[in-house]
Amino acid sequence: MLGFVGNRNWVYQLRIDGRFQRLRTWTFVALHLILFVTPWIRVAGNPAMRIDLPGRKLYLLGAIFTASDTIFLLLLLLFLAFSLFFFTSLFGRVWCGYACPQTVFLDSLVRPLEDFIEGPRAQRMKLDKAPWTFDKVWRKGVKWAAIALIAIVVAGTFGSYFTGAAAMWTGAASAKAYFVTGVFALVWFLDLAWFRDQFCSYLCPYARFQSALADDESLTITYDIARAEPRGGKDAKEAGRCIECNKCVAVCPQGIDIRNGFQLECIACAACIDACDSIMTQFGHKSLVNYGSIAELEGRKVRLLRPRTVVYGGLLSGLVAAGIVLATFRQPIEAQVSRVRGSLFQVDNDGWVRNTYMLRITNKSASSDPIQYTVEVDGLKDAQVTAQPIALASTESRVIPLIVRIPPIGPMQRTMPMKVTVASPTASVTLDATFKTPGAIDDEHAD
Repeated sequence: MLGFVGNRNWVYQLRIDGRFQRLRTWTFVALHLILFVTPWIRVAGNPAMRIDLPGRKLYLLGAIFTASDTIFLLLLLLFLAFSLFFFTSLFGRVWCGYACPQTVFLDSLVRPLEDFIEGPRAQRMKLDKAPWTFDKVWRKGVKWAAIALIAIVVAGTFGSYFTGAAAMWTGAASAKAYFVTGVFALVWFLDLAWFRDQFCSYLCPYARFQSALADDESLTITYDIARAEPRGGKDAKEAGRCIECNKCVAVCPQGIDIRNGFQLECIACAACIDACDSIMTQFGHKSLVNYGSIAELEGRKVRLLRPRTVVYGGLLSGLVAAGIVLATFRQPIEAQVSRVRGSLFQVDNDGWVRNTYMLRITNKSASSDPIQYTVEVDGLKDAQVTAQPIALASTESRVIPLIVRIPPIGPMQRTMPMKVTVASPTASVTLDATFKTPGAIDDEHAD
């Protein structure tokens, strides 16, 4: 990056075209659309997806989740974790090659810019070895400025999921939000401009535990030793063996030689497959590098159903079922009732016993119109309930006083259970509460 590499073996990737690279390109386009467009989409007047940390709310496709819905966050995290386990056991590091943010931004934005500004692989290698001239300075400066702009846009887009897209890009977000965005932009710049393959090799934890998730039957990039070896020789082209063109090494973003067997640094991007295919097809042979498995190379049958895939698949199915059940019975109302601090009960002049509560109601629906709520109390005979009418807009929360009185008829228990029901035209929630009284004089002896 700086014109010198020190002890680092800097990777200069050769750009290659092929069926898998075209598939990755379309995947990248879809991921970019999801990432950059989603913060601007609104559903029922709310963001399609936004994590409101100060308000402790999550907006997701018209639904609004609050702190009381933490169970959904837990299920989501578990689902993502076991999805990673499940798909890795089947397809190896497909995430790294096709969906990892670093891979997506490097291969779709940064490396094409490098080719445009500094030239193809051989020219970039020559430029980095050359002394600092005006040509080298302006090319490096333009490249770093372009990478910095990419980092800022990416960090700002991620920040839009927390502050809102309009606020982030119009200067209306808080200073703290812009500070955090700036820190992430710096991290992205360092990663895209310098760390690159080093992050995958030394910092990413997935590369470390991926070997424990996969087995001999998991899909990976394989080199057909039986057909390819021995390498070179006058008859290599006719026999379909490896001709030692080293193109598979030149196109690898990790700088590894797939011919040395499976390596943890491999991100399964299939660039080496397209490279080998582009050479071998010229001689009427199939690529020596393909998607496969160790079991397949050894002549064994590859099983989709095996202990780890069955366990991971069962856990995923259970998590999905739990999420569907909880979402089905989830109410778009959140309510909490608590006694006024320092108050148990009060006997009014007419002899009635009064308890005062504070009732918090939150509208978790995405309705564009305010919703009216009513409050009822059950479990107390002849109770009088006083609660002001309340109408809440979407995501609005309000605390109102709730006064409950009962007449002095017969002996009363010191603590009486009751239920508070908060209802809207379409849903309701019931809360457990207690009503305090002075009790009868001989209440303890009556038991």
